[in-house]
Amino acid sequence: MTPTEPSAAAAGTTTATPTPPHSLWRDVRDAMRGTGADYTRIPLRRAVFLLAVPMVLELVLESTFAVVDIWFVAKLGPSAVATVGLTETFLFLLYAVGMGLAMAVTALVARRTGEGDRAAAAVSAAQAIWVAVLASLPFAVVGIVYARELLQLMGADDWTLTHGVGYLQWMLGSNVVIMLLFVCNAIFRGAGDAAVAMRVLWVANGLNIVLDPILIFGLGPVPALGVEGAAIATVIGRGTGVLMQLWILLRGSPHIRLATSQLGLQAATLWHLVRTSLGGIGQMIVGMTAWIFLMRVLAEVGSEAVAGATITIRLMMFTLMPAWGMSNAAATLVGQNLGAGHPERAEAAVWRIGWINMAFTVGVSVMFYLFPRELMGLFTDDRGVVDIGAEWLRILSYSFFVYGWWMVAVQAFNGAGDTVTPTKINLVFFWLIQIPLAWLLALQLGWQATGVFWAVFVSETSVGLFTLWLFSRGGWKTAKV
Repeated sequence: MTPTEPSAAAAGTTTATPTPPHSLWRDVRDAMRGTGADYTRIPLRRAVFLLAVPMVLELVLESTFAVVDIWFVAKLGPSAVATVGLTETFLFLLYAVGMGLAMAVTALVARRTGEGDRAAAAVSAAQAIWVAVLASLPFAVVGIVYARELLQLMGADDWTLTHGVGYLQWMLGSNVVIMLLFVCNAIFRGAGDAAVAMRVLWVANGLNIVLDPILIFGLGPVPALGVEGAAIATVIGRGTGVLMQLWILLRGSPHIRLATSQLGLQAATLWHLVRTSLGGIGQMIVGMTAWIFLMRVLAEVGSEAVAGATITIRLMMFTLMPAWGMSNAAATLVGQNLGAGHPERAEAAVWRIGWINMAFTVGVSVMFYLFPRELMGLFTDDRGVVDIGAEWLRILSYSFFVYGWWMVAVQAFNGAGDTVTPTKINLVFFWLIQIPLAWLLALQLGWQATGVFWAVFVSETSVGLFTLWLFSRGGWKTAKV
């Protein structure tokens, strides 16, 4: 059933020059340093390796920061964790725009790179930076002016309304660094410069981790800023990463360079990018707003339920980031190989990565099932929070074997530039199934947090199976970007 990898001749990769053998050490070194390799022509196994290794390591550190950040904040109590969780419900809307735009950027840059038109890839990258900056402005204004009202809307407790307003103002008010971090790394991934994206996040998140305890608890002349300090550390770390990204783009990386003549606004290209990104933004908004509704339901249950769910999501992010890194590699390979006219090679890459992802996520499932309380206990000793989080970890463990395939299949659609199909799928499974089912089970039938967790299991297992089936039909191969 799984397509086999096409021969070199079928993929159009025949070359008269023999390629020297590559040792594992040499491949690891090249993956970490980055190369100018053509991912549409080199052996598929090596292409997957060179892209996946830095993408996995990039997201592992990103998820490490998420876990470390919540570990420090958890020392301030369940309400502080709930502050982060409730703020993230609004950040999810921002992430929806940033990640949706990033999908379009990766698809466009990858397709132009695969076609051999690096100048067009650079123009698309420059316009994406403009869109990111413009899109960040409304979020900044709303976050700074209406922070308290937004937290009240989400059912925040008195502690959060007293101490958490500054946290939300910092996170939303400076959201341009989040947007640019998403978009610029999407440029690098689409071009095939995965090692550059990895190094940027290493610097940004490494700085963030160092600053977190200093600003949260205080050190020497630095006062203890509490939960607000976590937000300031995030802004400094990510802002540094953005400056590094822009410098590399202007200086030039192995696969892409922005010339100063390409930095001006170009209406036609910008509008094409916006149109292409609408499907990705819609895709993410559907998923993210579904999570907002789930958090609102959990807030009705209590702060312990919100805190338990927040820690669980961070654990899930931490453990699944390698799988997302593999999936991002699939998006780049699909986009570039479709651009080069090798759809069979694009499909073979997705199946290869999908099997690797499934093996990994099954391992995560076993860990979640066997040690849920121990994992939650790393972050909090509040028994109520541990009980709720451990229950969700165990329920999640039942569906991860499907989740790994879903990640790759969705990124295959996105990498091909077909972001509309996943949006329609998410609309049905998240809005029409997950939200009503969570409300019914949790509040109407009295299952409380357990009802939310089972609603997530049902909807996300179903969406994974359906998306994989749709991918196997092959319609994504004809997507135009």
